[in-house]
Amino acid sequence: MIGSLRGVVLERSDDATVLLEVGGVGYVVHVTPRTLAELEPSSTAFLHVHHHIREDAQTLFGFLRGDERLTFQQLLGTHGIGPGLAMAILATHAPAALADVVATNDLAALTLVPGVGKKTAERLLVELRNKLNLAVLDPVGGGHGSAGPTGAVVSDVRDALAGLGYGPEEIRDALRDLPVGAEAAVMLRDALKILGARRA
Repeated sequence: MIGSLRGVVLERSDDATVLLEVGGVGYVVHVTPRTLAELEPSSTAFLHVHHHIREDAQTLFGFLRGDERLTFQQLLGTHGIGPGLAMAILATHAPAALADVVATNDLAALTLVPGVGKKTAERLLVELRNKLNLAVLDPVGGGHGSAGPTGAVVSDVRDALAGLGYGPEEIRDALRDLPVGAEAAVMLRDALKILGARRA
C-alpha cells in the first residue's frame, strides 16, 4: 500500500494527473486542479497518497496536504461518494471550507460541485455531518490554503456580513482567508478588511 511519494514531476496532464518519478519508477497520480497547478514539471514534490484498490484497477490519488487526504478518505466512506466525486468535491472546496459548508448547512455551496444537484446535496450534508471533523482538520505538510474557521462563530459572522449587504460568494471567500480560533468580533473586523480591499 502506497502512502506517500517524493520525487520529480516529469509531466502533468490536462486530465489532472501527474507523472511523478520516484527512484527511477514513474507513478501516475490523480490530483485536483488546484494541486496540479502547483506541480511544475522538473520540480521535486511530496504527495500524501491514497492508494485505491479495486478488482480491475489500482489508482493513486495525491494531495499536497495531509488534511486533504484525510478528507478524501472520509468522503469515500460516505454512501454514494466514489473517488471521482470525492475529487470533484475537494476541487471545489478545500477541507476547511468543506467543513464550513457542512457545519453551516450551506446547500448552495455544495451544489457548486459538478454533478451534485439539490437532492444529492441535501443528502450529503446530512451524511457528511457525521463523517467530517467539523472542528477544522489539522493541515499536515504545509501548502496553500490554511484551515479556516467553522461552526457557530462563522454563522454569526456570516449573518452580520449578509446584513451589511455582502453576497454569499463574497462572504464565503473572505471567511476562507481567516485564521482559526478568532473571536467573532475580530473575525468580523478582519473579514470587513478583506472584503473592503477586494471591492476597492
